Amino acid sequence: MPVEITWWGHATATVRDSDVAVLTDPLFVRRLAHLRRRRGPVPPPAAARADVAVVSHLHADHLHLGSLAKLTPGTRLLVPWGAGRAVPGLRRVAGVRGLRVTEMRPGDEVAVGAVRLRAVPAAHDGRRLPYGPRRVPALGYVVRGEATTYFAGDTGLFDGMAEAVGPCDVALLPVGGWGPYLGHGHLDARRAAQALARLGAVSAVPVHYGTYWPIGMDAVRPHEFHAPGHEFVRHAGRLAPLASVHLLGHGESVRLEAAR
Repeated sequence: MPVEITWWGHATATVRDSDVAVLTDPLFVRRLAHLRRRRGPVPPPAAARADVAVVSHLHADHLHLGSLAKLTPGTRLLVPWGAGRAVPGLRRVAGVRGLRVTEMRPGDEVAVGAVRLRAVPAAHDGRRLPYGPRRVPALGYVVRGEATTYFAGDTGLFDGMAEAVGPCDVALLPVGGWGPYLGHGHLDARRAAQALARLGAVSAVPVHYGTYWPIGMDAVRPHEFHAPGHEFVRHAGRLAPLASVHLLGHGESVRLEAAR
């Protein structure tokens, strides 16, 4: 099988292709500030073992220093251009753990074993909130090995998305968030299905939902926590009927064939 996807929760997944393990937006904690993990166990230590980890943007639930510190020493780490300047702690963690950091702009490519990773644009505020330079871009990544897999990170729909990503077999798309309301620069289940239709991917895995929720707000719009995955399946059936959607539980995997 050319590609295996394991979803660990939130935006954290392992894409295994051509004997290369790519880990997305590592987040290995039960609590992050006001957020509590409400579904799924904290990923096991094995989840932190990868050949390369990618960070889509600088928000703390995507670039989490404590989780990066759990990566195996020597892991290749791809981050948005300017991340080292905007998040000084990143250099400290990388130095202590021996992480090999490469800062990426849209269009940049790196090779890791038999896989090539290309950074692509994302329509999302990439700053390290509540402060930070706006010039730090948010990114998605295209992983090309035996299959081509698109990890969107956090993004809204944007003109030229399909052209920027190119043909892909699998799309890991955010379909929700960690609170009762989604702000600008996010995909909900319907917009994620629209993105899938634009991309023309053969398979999709919904991510970035049903994991973290603000403490004390369990009863506030709970459908926004529980429903996005199933809503994405429903909307994708209407908007992208030729695509197969794989709704994974936390820690579950799916193996997929390339269509090209």
